[in-house]
Amino acid sequence: MITYLYWGAVIALAMAALILLGKNSFWRSAIGSALIVFIVGWAAYYFHFEQVFVKRYGGVMTVTVPEGQQHIAATWKDDNLWIENYDPKTNTCYFNEYSKGNILQGKVTLKNCNPLKASDRTLNQMR
Repeated sequence: MITYLYWGAVIALAMAALILLGKNSFWRSAIGSALIVFIVGWAAYYFHFEQVFVKRYGGVMTVTVPEGQQHIAATWKDDNLWIENYDPKTNTCYFNEYSKGNILQGKVTLKNCNPLKASDRTLNQMR
């Protein structure tokens, strides 16, 4: 919900710039100002607000699991999202960090990781 409110505010500011400058026949300035408002709003969202909104206020974010991998877990470390996926073909687990704006992304690779083996043992012990 907060994501939609943010974009509504950015669009409202861009439209206000168009209306206020456009009604005085300053169309070149009006269009330029609206574009600047929209670009600054987009950059602020992409490089700062997206993960903050999702983590703290229930915003909207989509992450796609790479083809051939299986999702295991996701967790937050500060404002960065860490996702663990498993690749059964290579028997490797991947921890990928999704940071603000994807500028600094961490990646941890665990070789010979078979998360299903541990759960199979646990199930067998329970029987």
